[in-house]
Amino acid sequence: MNQRLRKIIFIALLVAQGVVIGLVENMIPYPFSFAPGAKLGLANLITIIAIFTMPKKDSFLLVWMRLILTTLLGGTLSTFLYSMSGALLSYFGMLLVKGLGPKRVSIIGISATGGFLHNVGQLVTASFIAQSWTVMLYLPVLSFLGILSGIAIGIAANYLLQRVATLRQFQTEYETKTKVKWQINEKK
Repeated sequence: MNQRLRKIIFIALLVAQGVVIGLVENMIPYPFSFAPGAKLGLANLITIIAIFTMPKKDSFLLVWMRLILTTLLGGTLSTFLYSMSGALLSYFGMLLVKGLGPKRVSIIGISATGGFLHNVGQLVTASFIAQSWTVMLYLPVLSFLGILSGIAIGIAANYLLQRVATLRQFQTEYETKTKVKWQINEKK
């Protein structure tokens, strides 16, 4: 199988997994009664894996495809706007923090940053739609939950990148191209 086809199949599989995880998560009742609308953000696991296994152009394409398909299959225009603003701010923030390098930040730290920025993006959109910055008063609660969720997703991504042979292979190929090795404890 040639490299291009292999890459397309990998992207398609990750998009499909992200869409399914997103749709399943949308069916789960909100677990935090004190924070209406707060969700775990499990589909962001796919974004973290993409950031560490493929070039920026491909991971950006993956994020867009996941957003559009999830909206088409179970969302509305407003959910798309909130998801898009949160996902894009989160994505670019994670890339920025990842640029600090493996000596300064871990996969878990990058994921926690994404969890925080996702909520910031959504609240900025909500403030714009409501034409009031009072919506931002919700930020401390959502930030705490977003960081906790980001840590959990980072731990899961770290685990998957260590244990799933295909992901390890794509990550190794990506690290060879970028010449940046993220220190992950190898399974002994």
